[in-house]
Amino acid sequence: MGRTVVVLGGGISGLAASYHLSRAPCPPKVVLVEGSERLGGWIRSVRGPDGAVFELGPRGIRPAGVLGARTLLMVSELGLDSEVLPVRGDHAAAQNRFLYVGGTLHALPSGIRGLLRPSPPFSKPLFWAGLKELTTPRGKDPDETVHSFAQRRLGPEVTPPRSPQIPPLLNQLQIPILKPSTRASSVSSENALFSSYPVAPPNSVLGVNAFISFPSFCNSGTAFQPNPTPPLFSAKQGQWKLVQLIPWPLNPSLTLKVASLAMDSLCRGVFAGNSRELSIRSCFPSLFQAEQTHRSILLGLLLGAGRGPQPDSALIRQARAERWSQWSLRGGLETLPQALNTHLTSRGVSVLRGQPVCGLSLEAEGCWKVSLGDSNLEADHIISAIPASVLSKLLPAEAAPLARALSTITAVSVAVVNLQYRGARLPVQGFGHLVPSSEDPGILGIVYDSVAFPEQDGSPPGLRVTVREGSFA
Repeated sequence: MGRTVVVLGGGISGLAASYHLSRAPCPPKVVLVEGSERLGGWIRSVRGPDGAVFELGPRGIRPAGVLGARTLLMVSELGLDSEVLPVRGDHAAAQNRFLYVGGTLHALPSGIRGLLRPSPPFSKPLFWAGLKELTTPRGKDPDETVHSFAQRRLGPEVTPPRSPQIPPLLNQLQIPILKPSTRASSVSSENALFSSYPVAPPNSVLGVNAFISFPSFCNSGTAFQPNPTPPLFSAKQGQWKLVQLIPWPLNPSLTLKVASLAMDSLCRGVFAGNSRELSIRSCFPSLFQAEQTHRSILLGLLLGAGRGPQPDSALIRQARAERWSQWSLRGGLETLPQALNTHLTSRGVSVLRGQPVCGLSLEAEGCWKVSLGDSNLEADHIISAIPASVLSKLLPAEAAPLARALSTITAVSVAVVNLQYRGARLPVQGFGHLVPSSEDPGILGIVYDSVAFPEQDGSPPGLRVTVREGSFA
Protein backbone atom coordinates (compact mmCIF):
# COMPACT_ATOMS: atom_id res chain seq x y z
CA MET A 1 0.00 0.00 0.00
CA GLY A 2 1.37 3.41 -0.99
CA ARG A 3 2.25 6.07 1.50
CA THR A 4 0.19 9.21 2.09
CA VAL A 5 1.69 12.66 2.49
CA VAL A 6 -0.43 15.55 3.81
CA VAL A 7 0.83 19.04 2.95
CA LEU A 8 -0.38 21.80 5.28
CA GLY A 9 -0.84 25.18 3.59
CA GLY A 10 -1.83 26.12 0.06
CA GLY A 11 0.59 28.99 -0.41
CA ILE A 12 3.39 28.84 -2.95
CA SER A 13 5.53 26.65 -0.63
CA GLY A 14 2.79 24.07 -0.11
CA LEU A 15 1.90 24.07 -3.80
CA ALA A 16 5.55 23.64 -4.83
CA ALA A 17 6.05 20.80 -2.33
CA SER A 18 2.95 19.03 -3.67
CA TYR A 19 4.17 19.59 -7.22
CA HIS A 20 7.53 17.90 -6.62
CA LEU A 21 5.93 15.05 -4.66
CA SER A 22 3.49 14.37 -7.50
CA ARG A 23 6.33 14.20 -10.04
CA ALA A 24 8.47 11.74 -8.06
CA PRO A 25 9.34 8.42 -9.78
CA CYS A 26 7.02 6.60 -7.34
CA PRO A 27 4.70 9.37 -6.20
CA PRO A 28 2.83 8.96 -2.91
CA LYS A 29 -0.78 9.90 -2.41
CA VAL A 30 -0.69 13.65 -1.81
CA VAL A 31 -3.36 15.66 0.03
CA LEU A 32 -2.99 19.44 0.13
CA VAL A 33 -4.95 21.13 2.93
CA GLU A 34 -5.64 24.88 2.83
CA GLY A 35 -7.60 26.66 5.55
CA SER A 36 -8.95 29.45 3.32
CA GLU A 37 -10.97 29.26 0.12
CA ARG A 38 -8.14 30.42 -2.15
CA LEU A 39 -4.68 29.14 -2.99
CA GLY A 40 -1.48 31.11 -3.40
CA GLY A 41 -0.97 32.54 0.09
CA TRP A 42 0.56 36.01 -0.05
CA ILE A 43 0.78 35.87 -3.85
CA ARG A 44 -2.30 37.68 -5.07
CA SER A 45 -2.79 39.67 -8.28
CA VAL A 46 -5.75 41.89 -9.13
CA ARG A 47 -6.68 43.69 -12.35
CA GLY A 48 -7.97 47.23 -12.50
CA PRO A 49 -10.80 48.32 -14.84
CA ASP A 50 -8.20 49.33 -17.44
CA GLY A 51 -6.47 45.93 -17.32
CA ALA A 52 -3.54 47.11 -15.16
CA VAL A 53 -2.10 44.42 -12.87
CA PHE A 54 -1.55 45.16 -9.18
CA GLU A 55 0.33 42.80 -6.90
CA LEU A 56 -0.93 42.59 -3.33
CA GLY A 57 2.16 40.62 -2.33
CA PRO A 58 5.35 39.61 -4.19
CA ARG A 59 5.76 41.19 -7.63
CA GLY A 60 8.86 39.51 -9.05
CA ILE A 61 11.01 36.39 -8.73
CA ARG A 62 14.81 36.30 -8.94
CA PRO A 63 16.24 33.63 -11.27
CA ALA A 64 19.66 33.47 -9.60
CA GLY A 65 21.18 30.28 -8.23
CA VAL A 66 19.93 26.73 -8.15
CA LEU A 67 16.60 27.66 -6.58
CA GLY A 68 15.98 30.30 -9.23
CA ALA A 69 16.79 27.80 -11.99
CA ARG A 70 14.47 25.19 -10.50
CA THR A 71 11.65 27.72 -10.38
CA LEU A 72 12.15 28.56 -14.06
CA LEU A 73 12.18 24.83 -14.86
CA MET A 74 8.86 24.46 -13.05
CA VAL A 75 7.47 27.40 -15.03
CA SER A 76 8.46 25.64 -18.26
CA GLU A 77 6.96 22.35 -17.13
CA LEU A 78 3.71 24.18 -16.39
CA GLY A 79 3.68 25.61 -19.93
CA LEU A 80 4.04 29.25 -18.86
CA ASP A 81 7.10 30.20 -20.96
CA SER A 82 5.12 32.55 -23.18
CA GLU A 83 3.72 34.38 -20.12
CA VAL A 84 7.10 35.26 -18.61
CA LEU A 85 8.03 38.95 -18.44
CA PRO A 86 11.81 39.19 -17.90
CA VAL A 87 13.84 42.13 -16.62
CA ARG A 88 17.07 41.79 -18.62
CA GLY A 89 20.48 42.78 -17.31
CA ASP A 90 20.71 45.92 -19.46
CA HIS A 91 17.31 47.21 -18.31
CA ALA A 92 17.06 50.27 -16.05
CA ALA A 93 15.18 48.24 -13.43
CA ALA A 94 18.13 45.83 -13.26
CA GLN A 95 20.88 48.46 -13.23
CA ASN A 96 19.46 51.30 -11.13
CA ARG A 97 18.48 51.10 -7.48
CA PHE A 98 18.27 54.03 -5.11
CA LEU A 99 18.59 54.92 -1.44
CA TYR A 100 16.57 57.76 0.03
CA VAL A 101 18.90 59.52 2.49
CA GLY A 102 18.92 63.12 3.68
CA GLY A 103 15.83 64.02 1.68
CA THR A 104 17.44 62.98 -1.61
CA LEU A 105 17.48 59.92 -3.86
CA HIS A 106 20.99 58.47 -4.30
CA ALA A 107 21.80 55.92 -7.01
CA LEU A 108 23.59 52.91 -5.55
CA PRO A 109 27.05 52.35 -7.10
CA SER A 110 27.20 49.91 -10.01
CA GLY A 111 30.07 48.74 -12.19
CA ILE A 112 33.79 49.30 -11.69
CA ARG A 113 33.59 53.11 -11.99
CA GLY A 114 30.94 53.24 -9.31
CA LEU A 115 33.22 51.40 -6.90
CA LEU A 116 36.28 53.59 -7.55
CA ARG A 117 34.79 56.98 -6.76
CA PRO A 118 32.72 58.35 -3.86
CA SER A 119 29.01 57.80 -4.38
CA PRO A 120 26.74 59.70 -1.99
CA PRO A 121 25.49 58.91 0.59
CA PHE A 122 28.84 57.08 1.06
CA SER A 123 31.75 59.49 1.63
CA LYS A 124 34.43 57.05 0.45
CA PRO A 125 34.68 54.82 -2.63
CA LEU A 126 33.28 51.37 -1.84
CA PHE A 127 36.46 49.96 -3.40
CA TRP A 128 38.14 50.33 0.00
CA ALA A 129 35.41 48.34 1.68
CA GLY A 130 35.90 45.63 -0.94
CA LEU A 131 39.66 45.64 -0.40
CA LYS A 132 39.17 45.26 3.35
CA GLU A 133 36.77 42.39 2.71
CA LEU A 134 39.39 40.50 0.71
CA THR A 135 41.88 40.72 3.60
CA THR A 136 39.48 39.99 6.47
CA PRO A 137 39.87 36.53 8.05
CA ARG A 138 37.04 34.04 8.09
CA GLY A 139 34.62 34.34 10.98
CA LYS A 140 34.71 31.65 13.66
CA ASP A 141 31.14 31.88 14.99
CA PRO A 142 28.51 29.45 13.64
CA ASP A 143 26.18 32.42 13.01
CA GLU A 144 25.89 36.16 13.64
CA THR A 145 23.61 39.06 12.84
CA VAL A 146 23.58 40.61 9.38
CA HIS A 147 24.81 43.92 10.83
CA SER A 148 27.72 42.27 12.66
CA PHE A 149 28.70 40.29 9.56
CA ALA A 150 28.66 43.35 7.29
CA GLN A 151 30.53 45.53 9.78
CA ARG A 152 33.20 42.89 10.38
CA ARG A 153 33.82 42.22 6.70
CA LEU A 154 33.20 45.65 5.15
CA GLY A 155 34.14 48.02 7.98
CA PRO A 156 32.62 51.39 8.93
CA GLU A 157 31.92 54.07 6.36
CA VAL A 158 30.93 57.26 8.20
CA THR A 159 28.94 60.13 6.76
CA PRO A 160 26.69 62.58 8.62
CA PRO A 161 23.01 62.61 7.65
CA ARG A 162 21.34 65.78 6.49
CA SER A 163 18.10 67.22 7.72
CA PRO A 164 15.00 65.60 6.24
CA GLN A 165 13.45 67.35 3.26
CA ILE A 166 10.43 66.69 1.11
CA PRO A 167 11.55 63.92 -1.24
CA PRO A 168 11.51 65.35 -4.79
CA LEU A 169 10.27 62.08 -6.27
CA LEU A 170 7.31 61.88 -3.93
CA ASN A 171 6.61 65.60 -4.24
CA GLN A 172 6.42 65.40 -8.03
CA LEU A 173 4.24 62.28 -8.03
CA GLN A 174 2.07 63.31 -5.08
CA ILE A 175 2.38 59.91 -3.42
CA PRO A 176 0.89 59.54 0.07
CA ILE A 177 3.04 57.46 2.42
CA LEU A 178 1.13 54.96 4.48
CA LYS A 179 1.46 55.09 8.25
CA PRO A 180 -1.45 53.32 9.96
CA SER A 181 -2.15 54.85 13.35
CA THR A 182 -2.66 51.37 14.80
CA ARG A 183 -1.28 48.01 13.78
CA ALA A 184 -4.42 46.06 12.99
CA SER A 185 -4.68 42.72 11.26
CA SER A 186 -5.91 44.35 8.08
CA VAL A 187 -6.70 47.71 6.54
CA SER A 188 -9.35 48.43 3.94
CA SER A 189 -9.37 51.15 1.31
CA GLU A 190 -12.62 52.52 2.77
CA ASN A 191 -11.00 53.46 6.06
CA ALA A 192 -7.30 53.96 5.49
CA LEU A 193 -4.97 56.16 7.49
CA PHE A 194 -2.05 57.82 5.76
CA SER A 195 0.66 60.32 6.42
CA SER A 196 1.59 62.49 3.49
CA TYR A 197 3.72 65.31 2.26
CA PRO A 198 1.67 68.53 1.87
CA VAL A 199 0.69 68.10 -1.75
CA ALA A 200 -2.56 67.59 -3.60
CA PRO A 201 -4.14 64.10 -3.35
CA PRO A 202 -3.16 61.67 -6.11
CA ASN A 203 -5.19 61.29 -9.26
CA SER A 204 -6.08 57.69 -8.48
CA VAL A 205 -5.52 55.67 -5.32
CA LEU A 206 -6.36 52.00 -5.45
CA GLY A 207 -6.22 51.64 -1.69
CA VAL A 208 -4.47 49.68 0.99
CA ASN A 209 -4.05 45.94 0.82
CA ALA A 210 -4.10 43.53 3.74
CA PHE A 211 -1.08 43.38 5.99
CA ILE A 212 1.52 40.88 4.85
CA SER A 213 3.50 38.85 7.36
CA PHE A 214 7.16 37.95 6.87
CA PRO A 215 9.25 35.71 9.19
CA SER A 216 12.02 37.54 11.00
CA PHE A 217 14.52 34.65 11.02
CA CYS A 218 15.87 35.54 14.44
CA ASN A 219 15.96 33.68 17.72
CA SER A 220 14.32 36.43 19.73
CA GLY A 221 12.39 39.11 17.92
CA THR A 222 9.96 41.78 18.95
CA ALA A 223 6.31 42.05 18.02
CA PHE A 224 4.90 44.72 15.74
CA GLN A 225 4.08 47.46 18.26
CA PRO A 226 1.30 50.07 18.03
CA ASN A 227 2.39 53.48 16.80
CA PRO A 228 0.82 56.31 18.80
CA THR A 229 1.62 58.88 16.09
CA PRO A 230 -1.67 60.39 14.86
CA PRO A 231 -2.47 60.13 11.15
CA LEU A 232 -1.34 63.01 9.00
CA PHE A 233 -3.41 62.24 5.94
CA SER A 234 -6.74 60.44 5.95
CA ALA A 235 -9.02 58.98 3.34
CA LYS A 236 -12.46 57.57 3.96
CA GLN A 237 -14.93 56.60 1.25
CA GLY A 238 -13.09 58.68 -1.31
CA GLN A 239 -13.03 61.88 0.76
CA TRP A 240 -9.44 63.17 1.17
CA LYS A 241 -8.39 65.48 3.99
CA LEU A 242 -5.00 67.17 3.72
CA VAL A 243 -3.13 68.05 6.89
CA GLN A 244 0.25 69.48 7.84
CA LEU A 245 3.48 67.52 7.37
CA ILE A 246 5.22 66.53 10.61
CA PRO A 247 8.74 65.33 9.72
CA TRP A 248 10.26 62.39 11.57
CA PRO A 249 13.02 63.60 13.94
CA LEU A 250 16.59 62.46 13.29
CA ASN A 251 19.43 62.32 15.77
CA PRO A 252 21.95 64.94 14.53
CA SER A 253 24.84 62.98 16.04
CA LEU A 254 23.91 59.82 14.14
CA THR A 255 26.65 58.35 11.97
CA LEU A 256 25.91 56.06 9.06
CA LYS A 257 27.94 53.05 8.06
CA VAL A 258 27.86 50.50 5.28
CA ALA A 259 26.58 47.98 7.82
CA SER A 260 23.92 50.28 9.27
CA LEU A 261 22.93 52.04 6.04
CA ALA A 262 23.18 49.68 3.08
CA MET A 263 22.54 46.44 4.96
CA ASP A 264 19.92 48.09 7.15
CA SER A 265 18.02 49.21 4.05
CA LEU A 266 18.43 45.82 2.37
CA CYS A 267 17.10 43.92 5.38
CA ARG A 268 14.15 46.29 5.65
CA GLY A 269 13.39 45.97 1.94
CA VAL A 270 13.62 42.17 1.80
CA PHE A 271 12.50 41.05 5.27
CA ALA A 272 11.02 44.20 6.84
CA GLY A 273 13.37 43.31 9.68
CA ASN A 274 16.20 44.67 11.78
CA SER A 275 19.71 43.90 10.51
CA ARG A 276 20.92 43.88 14.12
CA GLU A 277 18.63 40.92 14.87
CA LEU A 278 18.41 38.94 11.63
CA SER A 279 20.63 35.90 11.11
CA ILE A 280 23.16 36.13 8.27
CA ARG A 281 23.10 32.35 7.91
CA SER A 282 19.31 32.23 7.52
CA CYS A 283 18.68 35.43 5.57
CA PHE A 284 21.72 35.50 3.26
CA PRO A 285 23.02 31.92 3.12
CA SER A 286 25.03 32.55 -0.06
CA LEU A 287 27.10 35.26 1.68
CA PHE A 288 27.62 33.10 4.74
CA GLN A 289 28.65 30.09 2.64
CA ALA A 290 30.95 32.21 0.46
CA GLU A 291 32.93 33.28 3.52
CA GLN A 292 33.05 29.75 4.90
CA THR A 293 34.16 28.20 1.60
CA HIS A 294 36.45 30.87 0.12
CA ARG A 295 37.25 33.06 3.18
CA SER A 296 35.85 36.03 1.24
CA ILE A 297 32.32 36.84 0.12
CA LEU A 298 33.67 38.59 -3.01
CA LEU A 299 35.78 35.58 -3.99
CA GLY A 300 32.95 33.25 -3.12
CA LEU A 301 30.47 35.11 -5.31
CA LEU A 302 32.99 35.26 -8.19
CA LEU A 303 34.05 31.60 -7.98
CA GLY A 304 30.65 30.18 -7.07
CA ALA A 305 29.76 27.50 -4.59
CA GLY A 306 31.22 24.77 -6.79
CA ARG A 307 28.35 22.36 -6.15
CA GLY A 308 26.52 19.95 -8.43
CA PRO A 309 25.03 20.74 -11.85
CA GLN A 310 22.07 23.08 -12.11
CA PRO A 311 18.78 22.31 -13.88
CA ASP A 312 18.66 23.11 -17.56
CA SER A 313 15.97 24.26 -19.96
CA ALA A 314 15.61 26.71 -22.83
CA LEU A 315 14.12 29.28 -20.42
CA ILE A 316 16.99 28.86 -17.95
CA ARG A 317 19.56 29.29 -20.72
CA GLN A 318 17.77 32.42 -21.94
CA ALA A 319 17.74 33.88 -18.42
CA ARG A 320 21.48 33.31 -18.08
CA ALA A 321 22.32 34.67 -21.52
CA GLU A 322 20.25 37.82 -20.98
CA ARG A 323 21.29 38.17 -17.30
CA TRP A 324 17.78 38.47 -15.96
CA SER A 325 17.56 40.24 -12.61
CA GLN A 326 13.94 39.18 -12.02
CA TRP A 327 10.81 38.09 -13.85
CA SER A 328 7.05 38.13 -13.50
CA LEU A 329 4.08 36.76 -15.44
CA ARG A 330 1.91 38.72 -17.83
CA GLY A 331 -1.27 38.25 -15.81
CA GLY A 332 0.50 38.71 -12.48
CA LEU A 333 2.35 36.28 -10.24
CA GLU A 334 -0.91 34.66 -9.12
CA THR A 335 -0.87 32.93 -12.51
CA LEU A 336 1.78 30.60 -11.04
CA PRO A 337 -0.27 29.17 -8.12
CA GLN A 338 -3.29 28.93 -10.41
CA ALA A 339 -1.29 26.88 -12.91
CA LEU A 340 0.09 24.72 -10.10
CA ASN A 341 -3.42 23.99 -8.85
CA THR A 342 -4.53 22.90 -12.33
CA HIS A 343 -1.44 20.70 -12.72
CA LEU A 344 -1.84 19.08 -9.29
CA THR A 345 -5.48 18.25 -9.91
CA SER A 346 -4.57 16.62 -13.24
CA ARG A 347 -2.02 14.40 -11.45
CA GLY A 348 -4.47 13.16 -8.83
CA VAL A 349 -3.49 15.38 -5.91
CA SER A 350 -6.42 16.04 -3.55
CA VAL A 351 -6.69 19.77 -2.91
CA LEU A 352 -8.90 20.63 0.09
CA ARG A 353 -9.87 24.29 0.48
CA GLY A 354 -11.65 25.92 3.38
CA GLN A 355 -10.42 23.15 5.70
CA PRO A 356 -8.47 24.65 8.60
CA VAL A 357 -6.44 22.11 10.57
CA CYS A 358 -7.51 21.83 14.21
CA GLY A 359 -4.78 19.55 15.52
CA LEU A 360 -2.15 16.89 14.83
CA SER A 361 -1.69 13.68 16.78
CA LEU A 362 0.64 10.71 16.45
CA GLU A 363 -1.14 7.35 16.42
CA ALA A 364 0.14 4.15 17.98
CA GLU A 365 0.91 2.68 14.55
CA GLY A 366 3.30 5.51 13.81
CA CYS A 367 0.89 7.37 11.52
CA TRP A 368 -0.31 10.92 11.92
CA LYS A 369 -3.93 11.98 12.37
CA VAL A 370 -4.80 15.37 10.94
CA SER A 371 -7.98 16.78 12.52
CA LEU A 372 -10.06 19.00 10.26
CA GLY A 373 -12.98 19.68 12.58
CA ASP A 374 -15.70 17.33 11.35
CA SER A 375 -13.31 14.89 9.63
CA ASN A 376 -9.84 13.41 9.93
CA LEU A 377 -6.99 12.47 7.60
CA GLU A 378 -4.37 9.80 8.13
CA ALA A 379 -0.85 10.41 6.88
CA ASP A 380 2.50 8.66 6.92
CA HIS A 381 4.26 12.01 6.57
CA ILE A 382 3.28 15.64 7.07
CA ILE A 383 4.90 18.59 5.32
CA SER A 384 4.15 21.93 6.95
CA ALA A 385 4.00 25.08 4.82
CA ILE A 386 2.16 27.19 7.38
CA PRO A 387 3.64 29.82 9.74
CA ALA A 388 5.79 28.38 12.52
CA SER A 389 3.67 30.01 15.22
CA VAL A 390 0.53 28.37 13.80
CA LEU A 391 2.16 24.95 13.56
CA SER A 392 3.36 25.21 17.18
CA LYS A 393 -0.27 25.30 18.36
CA LEU A 394 -1.24 22.19 16.37
CA LEU A 395 1.49 19.83 17.58
CA PRO A 396 0.71 17.12 20.13
CA ALA A 397 2.06 17.06 23.68
CA GLU A 398 4.84 14.68 22.66
CA ALA A 399 6.28 17.43 20.47
CA ALA A 400 6.27 20.12 23.16
CA PRO A 401 10.00 20.96 22.76
CA LEU A 402 9.51 21.50 19.03
CA ALA A 403 6.38 23.56 19.65
CA ARG A 404 8.29 25.82 22.05
CA ALA A 405 11.08 26.32 19.52
CA LEU A 406 8.62 27.13 16.74
CA SER A 407 6.73 29.62 18.90
CA THR A 408 9.88 31.75 19.22
CA ILE A 409 10.03 32.41 15.46
CA THR A 410 8.46 35.84 15.21
CA ALA A 411 7.04 37.78 12.28
CA VAL A 412 6.38 41.41 11.44
CA SER A 413 3.61 42.97 9.39
CA VAL A 414 3.94 44.99 6.20
CA ALA A 415 1.29 47.23 4.67
CA VAL A 416 1.26 47.44 0.88
CA VAL A 417 -0.23 50.39 -1.00
CA ASN A 418 -0.73 50.10 -4.78
CA LEU A 419 -0.97 53.47 -6.53
CA GLN A 420 -1.72 54.38 -10.14
CA TYR A 421 -1.39 57.78 -11.85
CA ARG A 422 -2.62 59.10 -15.18
CA GLY A 423 -0.25 61.25 -17.23
CA ALA A 424 2.59 61.08 -14.67
CA ARG A 425 6.25 60.25 -15.26
CA LEU A 426 9.00 59.25 -12.89
CA PRO A 427 11.96 61.66 -12.66
CA VAL A 428 14.28 58.61 -12.40
CA GLN A 429 14.26 55.13 -13.92
CA GLY A 430 15.07 52.08 -11.83
CA PHE A 431 13.73 49.25 -9.71
CA GLY A 432 12.79 51.55 -6.84
CA HIS A 433 14.28 53.00 -3.70
CA LEU A 434 14.83 51.80 -0.14
CA VAL A 435 14.57 53.94 2.98
CA PRO A 436 16.98 53.26 5.89
CA SER A 437 15.54 53.25 9.38
CA SER A 438 17.63 56.33 10.26
CA GLU A 439 15.68 58.29 7.65
CA ASP A 440 12.16 57.07 8.42
CA PRO A 441 11.48 54.05 10.64
CA GLY A 442 8.03 53.49 9.12
CA ILE A 443 8.64 53.50 5.37
CA LEU A 444 10.51 50.51 3.92
CA GLY A 445 10.66 51.64 0.31
CA ILE A 446 8.84 52.27 -2.95
CA VAL A 447 8.88 49.96 -5.98
CA TYR A 448 8.55 51.51 -9.45
CA ASP A 449 6.33 48.79 -10.93
CA SER A 450 5.87 50.46 -14.31
CA VAL A 451 9.63 50.56 -14.95
CA ALA A 452 10.18 46.82 -14.49
CA PHE A 453 6.92 45.60 -16.02
CA PRO A 454 5.33 48.21 -18.32
CA GLU A 455 3.35 45.41 -19.98
CA GLN A 456 1.11 45.39 -16.89
CA ASP A 457 0.26 49.12 -17.02
CA GLY A 458 -3.13 48.60 -18.69
CA SER A 459 -4.72 50.60 -21.52
CA PRO A 460 -4.33 53.51 -21.59
CA PRO A 461 -1.16 52.95 -19.58
CA GLY A 462 -0.91 54.49 -16.12
CA LEU A 463 2.13 54.86 -13.91
CA ARG A 464 2.13 52.21 -11.15
CA VAL A 465 4.16 52.32 -7.94
CA THR A 466 3.93 50.36 -4.68
CA VAL A 467 4.65 51.78 -1.23
CA ARG A 468 5.71 49.30 1.47
CA GLU A 469 5.32 50.35 5.08
CA GLY A 470 6.30 48.52 8.24
CA SER A 471 8.21 48.83 11.46
CA PHE A 472 9.92 46.88 14.18
CA ALA A 473 10.81 47.75 17.74
